[in-house]
Amino acid sequence: MSESTETLDPPEGAADPAAMSEEFTLTPSYVRAVLDGLEAGDGEEVRRLITPLHAADIADLIGLLRPLERRALVDMLGDDLDPEVLSELDEGIRDELLPHLEPSVVARAIEALNSDDAVYLLQDLEADQQQAILEHVSDADRAAVELALQYPEYSAGRLMQREMITAPPFWTVGRLIDHMRAARDLPETFFEVFIIDPSFQPVGKVPLSRLMRSARTVPLDEIMDQDLTLIPATMEQEEAAYLFDQYHLISAPVVDDAGRLVGMITVDDIVGVIQEENEEDIFALAGVGDEELSDSVLTTTRRRFSWLFVNLLTAIFASMVIGFFSGTIEEIVALAVLMPIVASMGGNAGTQTLTVAVRALATRDLTAANAARIVYRETVVGGLNGMLFAIMMGGVAAVWFSNPPLGVVIGAAMIVNLLIAGCTGILIPLTLDRLGQDPAISSAVFLTTVTDVVGFFVFLGLASLVLLG
Repeated sequence: MSESTETLDPPEGAADPAAMSEEFTLTPSYVRAVLDGLEAGDGEEVRRLITPLHAADIADLIGLLRPLERRALVDMLGDDLDPEVLSELDEGIRDELLPHLEPSVVARAIEALNSDDAVYLLQDLEADQQQAILEHVSDADRAAVELALQYPEYSAGRLMQREMITAPPFWTVGRLIDHMRAARDLPETFFEVFIIDPSFQPVGKVPLSRLMRSARTVPLDEIMDQDLTLIPATMEQEEAAYLFDQYHLISAPVVDDAGRLVGMITVDDIVGVIQEENEEDIFALAGVGDEELSDSVLTTTRRRFSWLFVNLLTAIFASMVIGFFSGTIEEIVALAVLMPIVASMGGNAGTQTLTVAVRALATRDLTAANAARIVYRETVVGGLNGMLFAIMMGGVAAVWFSNPPLGVVIGAAMIVNLLIAGCTGILIPLTLDRLGQDPAISSAVFLTTVTDVVGFFVFLGLASLVLLG
């Protein structure tokens, strides 16, 4: 082994993989060492480097490799591949690797994972691929996965795990503790015990911290919380994430249409949802969709093309407005120099307002109850900023071109465009949201069109009236 890879050995006696991961994984020298092992076909060395790591770190490592290298790594690890790694992979890489694996291998991973992670592995596969894998899964696990797959995509039913702890209210603390100690199928992570009635409807919950502090003889109905936040299995996962954030939940029961308990969602799953929603909004505002770094050149080009094409059409529209004033521009060449400043300032001001509005709509801080006040605030902010920059840019233009009237024109255009930018930056996402459309997807196109057209029209129109009138 080269000198650069000798430092990758974990410290002697280290027992905490997380601590090892923080210090040793995913440095350039580490990735190079793994690649060298793959190229040499040294499975023992590759397993030595990778096996001690956390599943999330291994998933990140796989994401850094090329497609052929990923497959070679998975083949080389074989049965040493932690099933949790598959559930940690980005969707694109997951969908690339799963068809490469034998159905029996994926089936073993499904049986080792919680039901929500198992559903994540299968949900985007074709029906025949799902069935080929589920044929190798036990009847109980297969039934749980098939039931979850019947719920709509991005719903709480897809997100929930069926493994949970339930108890009737007349049980004592001691009986519940004895039950949990004897059970073999406890969920890997849980924070609360859900109390159910004879029809399996949740009637309360007991946090583990309270359970462990209570005497064994205390009935559960004396220490349970009856204030439950129930999540319907058909609820959108974004709505479920809002409830977790709003009510500071660490777990919540999921119920079917009849109110029966069918699963639970824990905060670690919600963190993933919140991250996905934030990424989705950011990507949508930039017009790149659900793009991933693992996507191919052709896939990335195709996804970006449509958005760029729409922007091309709006740019042509703005150029047509400029064309109406071609004679004015020929008379006063300085207008061509200053014109982009007006449009750019309007676009930037509108984007600031738009970003705040889209985020506020997503977090429900912006609602019908306070919409009028926020629209007024953003419009006033746009107008005030317009006045400040009008003074600055008007003075610069007057001195630059020795033409005070030109400074007045650009100053007035700056005020109008920033005022319009602030107003439309909030009204556009509000209108799209009211129409049931995602404001993060279409708002930027409309905003750019408005600020460009208004900026060019006002500036060139005022120049024609004031300077050539």
